[in-house]
Amino acid sequence: MKPIAPGTVVFHRYRGYGVLTAVNLLTGWVSVRFGSESKVLDLNLSSDELEHSDGEPIRFRLAAPDRTPHARLMAMVRELHKAGYEKLYLHSWPRPSGMHYRWHLFTGTRNWIYRPWREGWYGSGSDYIFNPVMGWGDTPGANAEELASCLAKCDPEGLAQALGRDEDHTLWFKTVCDALLPNYMYSLELGDRDPLAPGPLPVHAVRHNVPEYAGPDLPWPPGWNQMWRHSRSTRKKAFI
Repeated sequence: MKPIAPGTVVFHRYRGYGVLTAVNLLTGWVSVRFGSESKVLDLNLSSDELEHSDGEPIRFRLAAPDRTPHARLMAMVRELHKAGYEKLYLHSWPRPSGMHYRWHLFTGTRNWIYRPWREGWYGSGSDYIFNPVMGWGDTPGANAEELASCLAKCDPEGLAQALGRDEDHTLWFKTVCDALLPNYMYSLELGDRDPLAPGPLPVHAVRHNVPEYAGPDLPWPPGWNQMWRHSRSTRKKAFI
Protein backbone atom coordinates (compact mmCIF):
# COMPACT_ATOMS: atom_id res chain seq x y z
CA MET A 1 0.00 0.00 0.00
CA LYS A 2 1.18 3.53 -0.73
CA PRO A 3 2.43 5.53 2.26
CA ILE A 4 -0.04 7.46 4.37
CA ALA A 5 1.22 10.62 6.07
CA PRO A 6 0.26 14.24 6.73
CA GLY A 7 0.08 15.93 3.34
CA THR A 8 -1.16 12.86 1.46
CA VAL A 9 -3.91 13.74 -1.04
CA VAL A 10 -6.94 11.47 -0.77
CA PHE A 11 -10.34 11.13 -2.38
CA HIS A 12 -13.75 10.54 -0.75
CA ARG A 13 -16.65 9.61 -2.98
CA TYR A 14 -19.00 12.09 -1.27
CA ARG A 15 -16.59 14.88 -0.28
CA GLY A 16 -14.15 14.85 -3.19
CA TYR A 17 -10.42 15.49 -2.87
CA GLY A 18 -8.83 16.36 0.44
CA VAL A 19 -5.50 16.44 2.26
CA LEU A 20 -4.57 14.48 5.37
CA THR A 21 -3.61 16.88 8.14
CA ALA A 22 -3.02 14.24 10.83
CA VAL A 23 -2.67 10.47 10.89
CA ASN A 24 -2.44 7.67 13.44
CA LEU A 25 -1.04 4.54 11.84
CA LEU A 26 -1.77 2.53 14.97
CA THR A 27 -5.53 3.13 15.11
CA GLY A 28 -6.25 4.25 11.54
CA TRP A 29 -7.79 7.58 12.56
CA VAL A 30 -6.98 10.48 10.25
CA SER A 31 -7.98 14.13 9.94
CA VAL A 32 -8.83 15.38 6.44
CA ARG A 33 -9.40 18.88 5.10
CA PHE A 34 -11.60 18.81 2.00
CA GLY A 35 -11.47 21.66 -0.50
CA SER A 36 -11.66 25.09 1.07
CA GLU A 37 -13.41 23.92 4.25
CA SER A 38 -12.06 25.57 7.38
CA LYS A 39 -12.65 22.55 9.62
CA VAL A 40 -11.12 19.11 9.29
CA LEU A 41 -13.11 15.89 9.26
CA ASP A 42 -12.01 12.93 11.36
CA LEU A 43 -12.33 9.59 9.59
CA ASN A 44 -11.13 6.07 10.22
CA LEU A 45 -9.31 4.27 7.44
CA SER A 46 -10.87 0.98 8.50
CA SER A 47 -14.18 2.14 6.98
CA ASP A 48 -12.60 1.89 3.49
CA GLU A 49 -14.18 5.19 2.44
CA LEU A 50 -10.94 6.92 1.45
CA GLU A 51 -8.82 6.36 -1.63
CA HIS A 52 -5.51 7.73 -2.82
CA SER A 53 -5.76 10.57 -5.30
CA ASP A 54 -5.15 8.18 -8.21
CA GLY A 55 -8.07 5.99 -7.17
CA GLU A 56 -6.10 3.26 -5.40
CA PRO A 57 -8.15 2.07 -2.40
CA ILE A 58 -6.72 2.45 1.10
CA ARG A 59 -7.23 -1.00 2.64
CA PHE A 60 -6.12 -0.28 6.18
CA ARG A 61 -7.67 -3.44 7.60
CA LEU A 62 -6.21 -5.78 5.00
CA ALA A 63 -2.88 -4.06 4.28
CA ALA A 64 -2.03 -1.95 7.29
CA PRO A 65 1.11 0.22 7.06
CA ASP A 66 4.09 -0.30 9.35
CA ARG A 67 3.38 1.12 12.78
CA THR A 68 7.09 1.29 13.60
CA PRO A 69 10.11 2.11 11.42
CA HIS A 70 12.35 -0.74 12.58
CA ALA A 71 12.02 -2.99 9.51
CA ARG A 72 12.82 -0.07 7.19
CA LEU A 73 15.81 0.86 9.34
CA MET A 74 17.06 -2.73 9.32
CA ALA A 75 16.92 -2.78 5.52
CA MET A 76 18.81 0.54 5.38
CA VAL A 77 21.53 -0.63 7.76
CA ARG A 78 21.97 -3.82 5.73
CA GLU A 79 22.52 -1.73 2.60
CA LEU A 80 25.04 0.51 4.36
CA HIS A 81 26.91 -2.55 5.62
CA LYS A 82 27.27 -3.65 1.99
CA ALA A 83 28.76 -0.24 1.20
CA GLY A 84 31.46 -0.64 3.86
CA TYR A 85 29.76 1.07 6.80
CA GLU A 86 29.94 -2.05 8.96
CA LYS A 87 30.37 -0.13 12.21
CA LEU A 88 26.77 1.05 12.06
CA TYR A 89 24.50 -0.58 14.64
CA LEU A 90 20.77 -0.56 15.32
CA HIS A 91 19.54 -0.94 18.87
CA SER A 92 15.84 -1.55 19.53
CA TRP A 93 13.94 -1.82 22.79
CA PRO A 94 10.38 -1.24 24.10
CA ARG A 95 9.03 1.86 25.74
CA PRO A 96 7.81 1.37 29.35
CA SER A 97 4.19 1.21 28.14
CA GLY A 98 5.02 -1.73 25.87
CA MET A 99 2.93 -0.21 23.07
CA HIS A 100 5.84 1.15 21.03
CA TYR A 101 9.50 0.45 20.41
CA ARG A 102 12.41 2.84 20.46
CA TRP A 103 15.28 2.76 17.97
CA HIS A 104 18.81 4.09 18.16
CA LEU A 105 21.47 4.08 15.45
CA PHE A 106 25.05 4.40 16.66
CA THR A 107 28.56 4.02 15.28
CA GLY A 108 32.06 3.24 16.40
CA THR A 109 32.62 0.72 19.18
CA ARG A 110 29.96 -1.97 19.37
CA ASN A 111 28.75 -1.57 22.94
CA TRP A 112 25.01 -1.96 23.45
CA ILE A 113 25.06 -0.32 26.90
CA TYR A 114 27.38 2.69 26.49
CA ARG A 115 26.18 3.94 23.12
CA PRO A 116 27.04 7.37 21.65
CA TRP A 117 23.99 9.51 20.97
CA ARG A 118 23.70 11.87 18.00
CA GLU A 119 20.78 14.19 17.32
CA GLY A 120 18.46 12.65 14.74
CA TRP A 121 19.83 9.13 15.16
CA TYR A 122 17.12 7.90 17.51
CA GLY A 123 13.34 7.85 17.71
CA SER A 124 10.27 5.86 18.64
CA GLY A 125 7.26 4.22 17.08
CA SER A 126 5.14 6.58 19.19
CA ASP A 127 6.32 9.42 16.93
CA TYR A 128 6.40 7.39 13.73
CA ILE A 129 2.69 6.57 13.78
CA PHE A 130 1.87 10.28 13.42
CA ASN A 131 4.44 11.03 10.70
CA PRO A 132 6.24 8.03 9.15
CA VAL A 133 9.61 9.66 8.44
CA MET A 134 12.99 9.56 10.18
CA GLY A 135 13.62 13.31 10.07
CA TRP A 136 16.55 13.23 7.64
CA GLY A 137 14.71 14.95 4.80
CA ASP A 138 13.28 11.58 3.76
CA THR A 139 9.78 11.04 2.43
CA PRO A 140 7.16 8.56 3.66
CA GLY A 141 7.70 5.20 2.00
CA ALA A 142 11.34 5.84 1.04
CA ASN A 143 13.14 2.56 0.36
CA ALA A 144 16.39 1.40 1.97
CA GLU A 145 18.66 3.03 -0.62
CA GLU A 146 16.78 6.33 -0.39
CA LEU A 147 16.93 6.30 3.41
CA ALA A 148 20.68 5.64 3.32
CA SER A 149 21.14 8.54 0.90
CA CYS A 150 19.08 10.87 3.10
CA LEU A 151 21.08 9.94 6.21
CA ALA A 152 24.35 10.50 4.35
CA LYS A 153 23.22 13.95 3.23
CA CYS A 154 21.78 14.87 6.64
CA ASP A 155 24.80 13.86 8.71
CA PRO A 156 27.82 12.90 6.57
CA GLU A 157 30.20 13.40 9.50
CA GLY A 158 28.26 11.01 11.68
CA LEU A 159 27.94 8.34 9.01
CA ALA A 160 31.66 8.58 8.24
CA GLN A 161 32.32 7.22 11.73
CA ALA A 162 30.64 3.95 10.66
CA LEU A 163 33.27 3.21 8.01
CA GLY A 164 35.23 0.10 8.90
CA ARG A 165 34.96 -3.64 9.31
CA ASP A 166 32.94 -5.60 11.85
CA GLU A 167 32.54 -8.94 10.14
CA ASP A 168 30.94 -10.81 13.05
CA HIS A 169 28.17 -8.28 13.54
CA THR A 170 27.62 -7.78 9.81
CA LEU A 171 27.13 -11.52 9.30
CA TRP A 172 24.77 -11.70 12.30
CA PHE A 173 22.79 -8.69 11.11
CA LYS A 174 22.43 -10.08 7.59
CA THR A 175 21.20 -13.40 8.98
CA VAL A 176 18.61 -11.64 11.15
CA CYS A 177 17.44 -9.41 8.28
CA ASP A 178 17.11 -12.36 5.91
CA ALA A 179 14.94 -14.15 8.46
CA LEU A 180 12.74 -11.22 9.54
CA LEU A 181 12.27 -8.68 6.76
CA PRO A 182 9.93 -7.23 5.67
CA ASN A 183 7.33 -8.19 8.28
CA TYR A 184 9.26 -8.48 11.55
CA MET A 185 11.81 -6.66 13.69
CA TYR A 186 14.13 -7.70 16.48
CA SER A 187 14.31 -6.21 19.93
CA LEU A 188 17.12 -6.33 22.48
CA GLU A 189 14.67 -6.28 25.36
CA LEU A 190 15.67 -8.28 28.40
CA GLY A 191 12.64 -8.07 30.67
CA ASP A 192 13.06 -10.83 33.25
CA ARG A 193 15.57 -12.74 31.13
CA ASP A 194 19.01 -13.59 32.40
CA PRO A 195 21.38 -11.37 30.37
CA LEU A 196 23.93 -14.18 30.23
CA ALA A 197 21.38 -16.71 28.96
CA PRO A 198 18.49 -14.71 27.47
CA GLY A 199 17.15 -17.41 25.14
CA PRO A 200 16.18 -16.64 21.53
CA LEU A 201 16.20 -13.10 20.20
CA PRO A 202 12.79 -11.38 20.74
CA VAL A 203 10.91 -10.85 17.46
CA HIS A 204 7.83 -8.68 16.83
CA ALA A 205 5.61 -7.88 13.86
CA VAL A 206 5.84 -4.33 12.49
CA ARG A 207 2.21 -4.10 11.38
CA HIS A 208 -1.25 -5.49 12.07
CA ASN A 209 -2.53 -8.71 10.46
CA VAL A 210 0.89 -10.35 10.44
CA PRO A 211 1.01 -13.87 11.95
CA GLU A 212 3.26 -14.53 14.90
CA TYR A 213 6.83 -15.21 13.91
CA ALA A 214 7.32 -18.95 13.34
CA GLY A 215 10.82 -19.00 11.88
CA PRO A 216 14.00 -20.37 13.44
CA ASP A 217 15.25 -19.03 16.75
CA LEU A 218 17.75 -16.25 16.22
CA PRO A 219 20.87 -15.57 18.31
CA TRP A 220 21.66 -12.36 20.12
CA PRO A 221 24.40 -10.07 18.76
CA PRO A 222 28.01 -11.28 18.84
CA GLY A 223 29.73 -10.63 22.14
CA TRP A 224 26.47 -10.30 24.07
CA ASN A 225 27.43 -12.60 26.95
CA GLN A 226 30.85 -11.02 27.46
CA MET A 227 29.26 -7.57 27.67
CA TRP A 228 27.03 -8.55 30.58
CA ARG A 229 29.71 -9.67 33.01
CA HIS A 230 28.78 -6.84 35.39
CA SER A 231 26.78 -6.43 38.56
CA ARG A 232 23.06 -7.17 38.59
CA SER A 233 22.23 -3.52 39.29
CA THR A 234 23.99 -2.53 36.06
CA ARG A 235 22.07 -5.18 34.16
CA LYS A 236 18.73 -3.86 35.32
CA LYS A 237 19.40 -0.20 34.59
CA ALA A 238 21.30 -0.45 31.33
CA PHE A 239 18.35 -0.50 28.94
CA ILE A 240 15.99 1.91 30.69
